[in-house]
Amino acid sequence: MYVTYWASKRMKGTEGFYAAGRALSGWQNGFAIAGDYLSAASFLGIAGLVALGGYDGFMYAVGWLMGYIVVLYLVAEPMRNSGKFTMADVVSFRLKQRPVRMMAAIVTIVISTFYMVAQMVGAGAIIQLLVGIPYEVSVGIIGVLMLMYVIFGGMLATSWVQIIKAMLLMFATIIMVAFLGFLFNFNVSSLFGMVADRNGFEFLLPGQLYENPIDLFSLGMALILGTAGLPHILIRFYTVPTAQEARKSVIWAMLLIGVFYLLITFVGYGANVIVGPDKIAESGAGGNMAAPLLALYLGGGPGTIGGEIFMATIAAVSFATIVAVVAGLVIAASGAFAHDIYTNVVKRGKATEKEQFRVARITAIIVGALSIVIGILGKGQNVAYLVALAFAVAASANLPALLLSLYWKRFNTKGALAGMVVGMVAAITLVILGPSVLGENAVFPLANPGIISIPLGFLTSIIVALVTKPDNLDDKFEELDVRTNTGLGAEM
Repeated sequence: MYVTYWASKRMKGTEGFYAAGRALSGWQNGFAIAGDYLSAASFLGIAGLVALGGYDGFMYAVGWLMGYIVVLYLVAEPMRNSGKFTMADVVSFRLKQRPVRMMAAIVTIVISTFYMVAQMVGAGAIIQLLVGIPYEVSVGIIGVLMLMYVIFGGMLATSWVQIIKAMLLMFATIIMVAFLGFLFNFNVSSLFGMVADRNGFEFLLPGQLYENPIDLFSLGMALILGTAGLPHILIRFYTVPTAQEARKSVIWAMLLIGVFYLLITFVGYGANVIVGPDKIAESGAGGNMAAPLLALYLGGGPGTIGGEIFMATIAAVSFATIVAVVAGLVIAASGAFAHDIYTNVVKRGKATEKEQFRVARITAIIVGALSIVIGILGKGQNVAYLVALAFAVAASANLPALLLSLYWKRFNTKGALAGMVVGMVAAITLVILGPSVLGENAVFPLANPGIISIPLGFLTSIIVALVTKPDNLDDKFEELDVRTNTGLGAEM
């Protein structure tokens, strides 16, 4: 709350609301990106996956980390140099503005909605388990706090909440791993040996959670390529003053995320040995309570002051994690509507600064309110697949349009529109027809559609661009090329 108050005094206009005044340094933005990325799914979900599924849970984390290689080499600098507030700024720069902005904004809102609903439903369930607050009240509290961050503090408040949260998360995880180290005499082999004794040696090998290698490969494609198309990650590159700082922020994020995922693996295996898979499974589906339960046992066990305090600390960090991530998603969704649809499509770029700012805040309230309502209605639903679906849509619809508009001169508006539509529809349709939704009656055999929908998005974009007439906007491509490589004219 104090951070939001502090940021509200410094936020001026749309640049302050969307881009934190472009005043963050590389390390600050790197911590904020890590904070955005290390959601409840990362902290609670990966620990649970490792505790119950072994090695395959770690592979899930590797996919998320490797996505930043694509971001570092292909996306970070061009985004910072050629856009203003949203991903659509870059995609539409050398294409026909209005249709491309409209489609890019729709895809952004779809991705943000999937991601947000998963976070809200998971958050309500986890807070109910951790603290005992009723599910509906939990979702309401998270929603109200998130709205306060966004409406009053904008991107500056959201960024600093993310930075603080990333530090808290890293600190809490390091403390847990240090406790585990003392218990196992800092001998990794001793920990793995006990994991193998309890679960069998196969638990340390691939194939426990994902029996089909093609399904794991498809998931990996979506996680690695989807990262470079997630709107709430991409808009973070507008918060730094230069392209050099954008690159530094990716390196900082990769360092933090890499260390975190390495540590969370030990947390998952430690929970398996100390808490036990049966108790973890009893506490909630998916093993989301693995890390808090491990904290309880490391602090002295159930009923002890140390155990309760340590578990409460982990619960508090989990709560901060959830609220901060949802705030970032709200800014991405409200920006897509207010900046792309209202300002540049409806008003044709002629909206005043005051109008844009007012619409951005109103949109944030509407998006936040809807996320609270949908979160409450989704009580008891298994929405874990929505996060994977968000990555699949980002990789299948956003990434082809973004990369081809940046690097291929022959690319045109029709190719961009066709690729985004086909990529998004293919990803959503295949998930609905797959085992995540239909279970044993699935028509499509894979839980994640990436292996089909991602190539389909790229191929559709390329083929349609080749068989239709060019936009004849070569001068705009040359301008974009100069801008992405030099930063000349950035933010205009």
